[in-house]
Amino acid sequence: MQFEVIARCHTTRARVSKMKLSHGVTMLPTFMPVATQAAIKGLTAEQVEALGFTLILNNTYHLNLRPGTQILDKAHGSHKFQGWNRNLLTDSGGFQLVSLNKFTTITEEGALFASPFDGKPTMLTPEESMSIQHSIGADIIMQLDDVVSSLTVGPRVEEAMERSVRWLDRCIEHHEKSGKTSTQNLFAIVQGGLDPGLRDRCLQAMVERKDRVAGFAIGGLSGGEEKDVFWRVIKQCADKLPEDRPRYSMGIGFAEDLLVCVALGVDMADCVFPTRTARFGVALTHSGPLNLKLNKHSTDFGPIEEGCPCPTCKDGLTRAYLNHIITHETAAAHAVTLHNLAFQARVMGGARDAIIAGTFPTYLRTFFAGYFGDAGYPEWCVNALRSVGVDLLAGKENIDLIPGSGAKWEYANA
Repeated sequence: MQFEVIARCHTTRARVSKMKLSHGVTMLPTFMPVATQAAIKGLTAEQVEALGFTLILNNTYHLNLRPGTQILDKAHGSHKFQGWNRNLLTDSGGFQLVSLNKFTTITEEGALFASPFDGKPTMLTPEESMSIQHSIGADIIMQLDDVVSSLTVGPRVEEAMERSVRWLDRCIEHHEKSGKTSTQNLFAIVQGGLDPGLRDRCLQAMVERKDRVAGFAIGGLSGGEEKDVFWRVIKQCADKLPEDRPRYSMGIGFAEDLLVCVALGVDMADCVFPTRTARFGVALTHSGPLNLKLNKHSTDFGPIEEGCPCPTCKDGLTRAYLNHIITHETAAAHAVTLHNLAFQARVMGGARDAIIAGTFPTYLRTFFAGYFGDAGYPEWCVNALRSVGVDLLAGKENIDLIPGSGAKWEYANA
């Protein structure tokens, strides 16, 4: 990996970086679409690349179940298997410790899963996670971490944090013996729940291993915790992670979350949100999410969003047409998925351009004003951006603050 910071925001912690991996250059900050089963649902690899994405995510746990490492090895890795010629990141399987916790037993050796397909037990150790990711051939691979829900409290959080550090050492050792360190870059994952003290201990331990990892991720969030706590953990970690390594916040997908994280110093994020919400008939726009199932769109012959360069908007698929086929025809999910991923790319591309131009604070104020309008700003976003010198409410005395998450997409049915 070659990593170079090429521009910094003079107000916030945002930065633009150039990350060169085995399959080309990815400019940061960036959003990574999630191709769980080696596919973005409804799209070809060529279509995803045409939208401007140069880095996507595959799921280690699921690709180990199907098609399995034997087939991936025969295919010479997931790039060739799925026809993706750009950069690829794999998670480690650690998230499934939470999402499949009813089927999982955690020991110091690793995680014992019962297959959701046939109930067959599978032990995922740090070493096995590395080996699976070696077969996948991802440009960035993640350590296996002991993940607990962000709502977990008590001694289990400290246990998971300390075990994640020990498992990182096992991942490093196995990866270094593999001979693949020149093409596959290992990231550490900072754990510690919502406890600042545990996060600091984990940060110190992870940073001590800086010379043996290529980058760092912030894990264990986006699990239902209060947003005002979420951003403080992100800031705490981003402030203390090395300046010469990429920073990846795992599981972040809402537009407001992405931009706050970028302002706090995060370079990379991923989430299934834009593709999943497309399948439920919700399109993302700079004026907020649009529920295409609503009857008011049945006679609207305009595009999802004026000025959007995505194939759906450019090819003349109207809101009325999409309302007609949404959730009934696979073509609708395909069309809205294209649009939603293009939206994510535009949000992050706009952030990069603004940071380089020295106008990122203005970009933030303009985006939030258009996205939330007069409905009110999420209070946590206001607090988070104030912490890095941007006041969204300056000159907007009549804007209300929305407590809680304030996620705009929640109001798409309004």
